[in-house]
Amino acid sequence: MNKILRVYDSLSNRQGFNDSLLHFQSVMDIISDFEDKYNLADIINSLLASKDIMQGQVASIVAALLADKYGYFSKSANLTVTTHDFDYIKSELKKLKAFDVVICYHHPELGYLVINPKNPNGWNITNDIRRNEFVTIFIGTFSDNKKESLPREKAADFIFELLNGKKSKLPDGLKKGSYKFSKFEAFEDEDDYEEDEYEEDEADEDSESIDSSSEPAPKKEPAPAAASGKMTPLYSVIVSNELFHNGNVEAWKRIIQSYNVKHPNLEVHIFYDGERILNIASLFKWGKVKHGSAILFAVAGEDIKDVAKLQKYLKQGASHLFEAFLKFPVNTVLNLF
Repeated sequence: MNKILRVYDSLSNRQGFNDSLLHFQSVMDIISDFEDKYNLADIINSLLASKDIMQGQVASIVAALLADKYGYFSKSANLTVTTHDFDYIKSELKKLKAFDVVICYHHPELGYLVINPKNPNGWNITNDIRRNEFVTIFIGTFSDNKKESLPREKAADFIFELLNGKKSKLPDGLKKGSYKFSKFEAFEDEDDYEEDEYEEDEADEDSESIDSSSEPAPKKEPAPAAASGKMTPLYSVIVSNELFHNGNVEAWKRIIQSYNVKHPNLEVHIFYDGERILNIASLFKWGKVKHGSAILFAVAGEDIKDVAKLQKYLKQGASHLFEAFLKFPVNTVLNLF
């Protein structure tokens, strides 16, 4: 009896009750989109980016919906290799039309990540998948249909082969079906969404020329209009400086300021360690954002543009080349976009 009562302990105070109610409401909204045959990872990542759900809710949502309600087949294992390049994995899994697939990866820094492997930008949520880390693959059909477990297990085994570095070819039996990639509605009509390859070259060792505008910067960084409707996937920026220190922080402030001046109706969201960062300086104050750490960002608003260029500059700002953004007086706006 005591065990049963403890299940409801979180509902015994106002905060716990409200948190539980919001969680259930979020799940019901997700079910509606999911049953329209949108991949659960795309739905969840969109809600995380818009702060409609929190990172701590993700694992329970996946378990409640994919494992319990909709009876997806699942298989878990620890990876045997570290992979940084997902191009081959993408090329094979975009052909897998026999089933819907969600990959859940326990990232050592970012926490529980969910990936739609058929989404061309789905892998942008992480810079790598690492040896010995835990992965669960869910395979199903958007409905409570537990039949055909053998083909599902075959699909899971094939995906694990790819994740573990094998150049396997997708079996013909998994190519036929109606479960191709469907772009979640939150991403529709985005210019930067089509492919995760950028028109611009990545910032290299020779920092690119940076101009400043002749007009003084406003005293306060311009506040973008409230984002409505659309948000990009989360893009990863890997810190290549020894530490994300005060110089990197100032570089990022100027880069984002320049982006906001060019696109005043767009908003840049920064995420680290599963939390949204409202003050970039806190990344420096925490003192734990070191070389190899991943900082994520997304852009929200209408008519989203220049995301690839923004990522390029943020990568440079997170490297030892950050000083290129600091050589102009503080009362000028960099002309980057």
